[in-house]
Amino acid sequence: MSHSETRVARLLREMRVSFLLALPLVLGQVSSMAMNIIDTLLAGRHGPVTLAAVGVGSAVWSVVILVSIGVLMAVPPTVAQLNGAGRRAEIGPVFRQAAWLALALGFGLFFVVRAGALALEPMGITAEARPEAVAFLRAISWGAPGLALYFCLRNLSEGVAWTLPTMVFGIAGLVLLAPLGWALMFGLQMGAAGLGYAVAITLYCQCAALGSYLFHSRRFADLGLFARFDPPRWAPIRDLLRLGLPMGVSVFMEGSLFVATALLIGKLGTTQIAAHQVAILMASLCFMVPLGVAMATTVRVGHAVGAGDPSAVRWSAAAGYTLAMVAQTLSALVLVFAGVWLAGFFTQDPAVIALAGLLMAYAAVFQYPDGLQAMSAGALRGLKDTRVPMFITVLAYWGVGLPLGYWFGLVKGQGAPGLWTGLILGLSVAAGLLGWRFWRLARRPLAPVRVT
Repeated sequence: MSHSETRVARLLREMRVSFLLALPLVLGQVSSMAMNIIDTLLAGRHGPVTLAAVGVGSAVWSVVILVSIGVLMAVPPTVAQLNGAGRRAEIGPVFRQAAWLALALGFGLFFVVRAGALALEPMGITAEARPEAVAFLRAISWGAPGLALYFCLRNLSEGVAWTLPTMVFGIAGLVLLAPLGWALMFGLQMGAAGLGYAVAITLYCQCAALGSYLFHSRRFADLGLFARFDPPRWAPIRDLLRLGLPMGVSVFMEGSLFVATALLIGKLGTTQIAAHQVAILMASLCFMVPLGVAMATTVRVGHAVGAGDPSAVRWSAAAGYTLAMVAQTLSALVLVFAGVWLAGFFTQDPAVIALAGLLMAYAAVFQYPDGLQAMSAGALRGLKDTRVPMFITVLAYWGVGLPLGYWFGLVKGQGAPGLWTGLILGLSVAAGLLGWRFWRLARRPLAPVRVT
């Protein structure tokens, strides 16, 4: 920072850079989230049982999304640090090994979803919604390899600070899913299974289109992403896993808190399931903004680490925190004052609308801790600090959030609102501990960038 530049001016300049990098990521994340909203809208038009079934199935499918996102989050900070250090020639080999990792991950998750479909009855999911939920999961499971490869390709692009493809191909998938889902669900009368197949087909189309773009784009030509065929090599894959697995656990711990909450609500009947599905979709849509900002912060912090600039690390994070808190304030206001109105777009059932509106008020409360924990996790990923955050998330979400949610919701009989209280408490603990961890590390000297 120059002597003539004030701290406020520096923060505003950093916020502008982060905003321009984050905007395509936010829109891309929103478009991905909007795919779930389309599923919910179509399911709601099909009937409350289908809506409840898709809600349960989406909760299980979200495990696949979370694990894929988490493990493959090793790619952006690795690529960003190499890019910041001027070692772009090393990015192509890293990408090819990451692609092998994504393929193996995708095929493994295919079987996880299939097993999840078989576990709905032992979980106690209401019998009325169970058959359609199983059909949805069996159909969507085919998309798991395509999802993992798509994330790998997208993360490579984001790692070199080119985030526009995330937005473009995310919106393209959204445009494809809406008519395809309608055709399969209503035209071919496939019900919830039609939605599952529509999502799977869309994922493979997104993967093929983004891969073709990276292959032909001059922006990536010097990286040699597809210059040669590399067989899988254990050493670089092991290094990616060493970085990515703790991230996967961290993301899974947060996401599985929401999944477990949905499955516990699944014991309470179709009205509470449907209301939870509507409310959590709106809360998740709001979360896409701080998540996109956090992803941009990962890249900016990683680039600063590669360039050996500790001051840039701190300023990049400060800009991200400020942007996220502004966004969360706006989200909280929308959820409080427009929750019931928004619920009316998804269902005409008065009981579902009323309960969904109440749950959105709870969601407004956890906007701030959710945004703070997302930002802190993103900044820590830029530093390649993943192990301690993993333990923090285990404690916060499964040591605090889920037990307290279970206690309030089921033991005390508060139902869905009690379970959402657990969400608020778990996110608050994570926000405090992860924020403390990042700012503690950000004051230390930077370690040299290691070849992955």
